[in-house]
Amino acid sequence: QVQLVESGGGLVQAGGSLRLSCAASGSTLSNYAVSWFRQAPGKEREFVAGTSWNGSITSLRDSVKGRFTISRDNAKNTVYLHMNSLRPEDTAVYYCAAVSDTLSRRASDHDYWGQGTQVTVSS
Repeated sequence: QVQLVESGGGLVQAGGSLRLSCAASGSTLSNYAVSWFRQAPGKEREFVAGTSWNGSITSLRDSVKGRFTISRDNAKNTVYLHMNSLRPEDTAVYYCAAVSDTLSRRASDHDYWGQGTQVTVSS
């Protein structure tokens, strides 16, 4: 079983950047595909970005392509979400999640979740 802890959220002005980290413990993160999801108030949780167990396959939602990238360092048991050119509509709680299978964009496929980190983008 793996435990996930997100960090790196905060308040940033539009156009700014943040790097979120998802640190794993209890199990080797290389056993899992990992994705980032986000949930804004009053909205459903949505897929943002995901990476296969070795980083060879990544996926991004259309609205963040060209602005966000996902990477992982299995030696550090950590997955990162690099967010550039942030917009107010990116404001949400960001969660990382792991699945012991192939990369998936569906929240219901993920077995393990972190507690979330707040990202707020001011205009």
